[in-house]
Amino acid sequence: MCNPLKKNKKQFSSLWSVLGIVLILMPFPSAMAEYADVILNKNAEKEGMRPVIYPHWFHRIRFRCKVCHHELGFKMQVGGNDITMANILDGKYCGMCHNDEVAWGLEHCHRCHSGLPGLPTSIKGGDKAGGPGDY
Repeated sequence: MCNPLKKNKKQFSSLWSVLGIVLILMPFPSAMAEYADVILNKNAEKEGMRPVIYPHWFHRIRFRCKVCHHELGFKMQVGGNDITMANILDGKYCGMCHNDEVAWGLEHCHRCHSGLPGLPTSIKGGDKAGGPGDY
């Protein structure tokens, strides 16, 4: 005689196997802003500097979105922020942390202003960041 519990256990196990495969193969939404690099060139080249390569992914693994986008005032829109060195020197935007206390200070220009001339303000990359060597 067939044991109904044994048959149900096999079906249950098969269901979990199929569900696992579906979850692995299921496409997930793009993580463009989560891990991408942001190129800032609204003011940089006008002021004689190279574009800024902002490693969003690097900051995002350390801070929640609200730290920069709510507390520091960065808009979630490409080109939507009028970031100037005067603002940063006044402790706004990047200057809130890049003050030689939380993070390196502003005397290390090349660490941020590392983009190739002519790069437009934009978001580059997806699930990985290329870094300044790629731009």
